Amino acid sequence: MNPSTLIGIIASALLLATVVLFTAQAPSSFFNLPGLAIVLTGTLAASFISYPLQEMQRLCRQIAVVFRREPQASDLESDLEQLIEMSRHWSRGNIRAIEGALDSTTNPFLRTGMQMVISNTREEEIREMLRWRMVRVKAKERTEAQILRTMAVYAPAFGMLGTLVGLINMLEVIQAGDLAVIGPRLAVALMSTFYGILLANLLFKPIAVKLERRTESRLMAMTLILEGVAMVSKRRLPAFIEEALNTYRADYRDEMRDEMRDMPRPQTADAAAESA
Repeated sequence: MNPSTLIGIIASALLLATVVLFTAQAPSSFFNLPGLAIVLTGTLAASFISYPLQEMQRLCRQIAVVFRREPQASDLESDLEQLIEMSRHWSRGNIRAIEGALDSTTNPFLRTGMQMVISNTREEEIREMLRWRMVRVKAKERTEAQILRTMAVYAPAFGMLGTLVGLINMLEVIQAGDLAVIGPRLAVALMSTFYGILLANLLFKPIAVKLERRTESRLMAMTLILEGVAMVSKRRLPAFIEEALNTYRADYRDEMRDEMRDMPRPQTADAAAESA
């Protein structure tokens, strides 16, 4: 399982355990199946009305991927190594070796770019095609995150709906004159709002953020591959392509000054005199 998601699930379970066990006289008061059913059913119903079935199905698959694994840096490293190796074959004019490497390439974005290169497509057309594919990926995956953000808006609203239903039932109790059950009925009514806020901020929004971060990582990797393919198309030397890609994927560092934490600073004259 995705380690960060696992940590989040454990922290959420600890939070709920703290709320239920240490803030309530009766832990069972935090379990209200009718209120939970109103929130979940209403949120799902409104989401299916708002979005096409195909997008909802794709969202379920993406959530499973997010829970299963993080984007691996080793995947990008492997793709870039394949790209650099194919650039060496291209510089030697060994197109058959490139075609053989493409057969084993698992990245369709890289495969499309290199197929256009060996077809002698112009660099501008390669960039246009690959950027169009990046725009399509960005639009599709951001739609999935937007669905979750919409569900995060629906959930508290249906929580309020459950609260209104509970208050109506409480008013009927008041009309009947049974005042002893007002407190328990009011607690049950408020639990629907609790469920709505909890699901919105502990489930729907965090998964939406994780999907958005995953999309950003994928677009960054696609940008690196696009630039590499463009340099192959311009027949840059393989050594230059490798160095350029290493520069692009290097960790952030301050380009304006070096950190001198471990080096002793020279003493000024005044400081030297004081030490003497």
